[in-house]
Amino acid sequence: MERGLLTPLKLLRRQVFVEVARVAFETDKNDIIDAIEAIPYKITPGDKPLYRESIWRERAICSERVRLSMGLSLRPEDEPVHLTSGLRGSDIADKYYEPPLMQVIPSACAACSPNMYKVTDNCRGCVAHPCTAVCPKGAVSIVNGKSVIDQSKCIKCGKCKNVCPYDAIAHHSRPCADACGVKAIESDELGRAKINADKCVSCGMCMVSCPFGAIADKSQFFQLIRALRRGDKIVAEVAPAYLGQFGEQVTPGKFKAALLKMGFTEVYEVALGADMGAVTEAEHYAERVATGKQPFMLTSCCPSWAMLIRRYFPESADKISNTLTPMVATARTIKKKHPEHRVVFIGPCAAKKLEASRRTVRSDVDFVITFEELSAMFEAKGIDPAAVEETHRMHDATGAGRGYAVAGGVAGAIEKCVKAYYPETQVNIQHVEGLEDCRKILLLAKMGKLNGSLIEGMGCPGGCVAGAGTNAPIGKAAAQVKKTVDTSSRQIPPKELAEIELD
Repeated sequence: MERGLLTPLKLLRRQVFVEVARVAFETDKNDIIDAIEAIPYKITPGDKPLYRESIWRERAICSERVRLSMGLSLRPEDEPVHLTSGLRGSDIADKYYEPPLMQVIPSACAACSPNMYKVTDNCRGCVAHPCTAVCPKGAVSIVNGKSVIDQSKCIKCGKCKNVCPYDAIAHHSRPCADACGVKAIESDELGRAKINADKCVSCGMCMVSCPFGAIADKSQFFQLIRALRRGDKIVAEVAPAYLGQFGEQVTPGKFKAALLKMGFTEVYEVALGADMGAVTEAEHYAERVATGKQPFMLTSCCPSWAMLIRRYFPESADKISNTLTPMVATARTIKKKHPEHRVVFIGPCAAKKLEASRRTVRSDVDFVITFEELSAMFEAKGIDPAAVEETHRMHDATGAGRGYAVAGGVAGAIEKCVKAYYPETQVNIQHVEGLEDCRKILLLAKMGKLNGSLIEGMGCPGGCVAGAGTNAPIGKAAAQVKKTVDTSSRQIPPKELAEIELD
């Protein structure tokens, strides 16, 4: 499905977030249950369904989306569980979502065919019938002059489709399964999609690829809003992929001003932590990989990439850079300066929610929300970032760190630092995007084919600007990042950056 299109599904998902945000901002504890219960009826008013065959099914699906948006789990289909069950325990600032992160809403799933070749009405019943000639299992026959495929014999090789002169044979597959690079999409007993949590690395590509909106991630933005409403001091750290996500007229200064208007006490660029990582990893590469002490080095900033390595290539896990991810490095720097404040990471990535919930990171990052969720917060509060007066600047980072937002940007930043600070060192850069290609390059590395390399992996095709929580078309967002990188006043961080504190 084309990313960045404002489809009815995108609007429906946005509407759920906005209504939940309004309740979180405006409603007292005593009234919140009634307000949450009313949301499905606000989104699907009247007695006529808008998208499905039944208004009751629409409201049932909406109710599950509301629960996920508050970090709650889906309700069982065979037990009576109230929409707001668990809400009291979730209405606290220290609440992280209940795993698993990615969930299929069963009532929303259309039970798409997992993998099937099917003859369409385009079949002309030609005399040649090449489809019958190439089938190795005799699964294609002619019935009433038209081709028919016996699914019990078909091995899904696709040869019939390839030879049909009328393109009359279609390959049906699940969009969510096609998007999953680790083959974590399976089927339940009713043929609906389900996610194998033991395989999933939470990249969210299945979620953005499902045209029925049957897959959703859990959110923590409800808890963040409640903390803001209560008056908690919260600092926002913003991933470099924010550029272009809130409209072409929203400059970095306007964006920062909008966040301050929202109630955050301060705003910093996560690109600061990226700069720190680039300097440190450049040193590691020069001292360990270029000298042969370590065969290759794997970047650490993409949580889905790191999870893929640890789960599927555990023998290479010790090659992951031990540098803190930009999110964590920036958060620790913030908490050193603002020890009494909470920190929220605002970014494009669903998997960062998983990273922040780890025991070793929880004390650094208190909340994680996506750009999509932040857009709903702006709308609920009546804040238009494009109309906010630009009273602040974003000047925490260099072009190198800001480039982390696009595929190849991490390795590119490290390469620039190596060339600047270790000019005698030759750099061998490899970078891949999308989990399927990530698996391939890790296999090559495991076989010893990429020794001496710095290998960057991004779980989302296109890098962070293509994350599951983004708003803008990938190409436009990437162009905006490149423009900002090229016009940054400083192109690479100083070698001693790790010792620098926030202004």
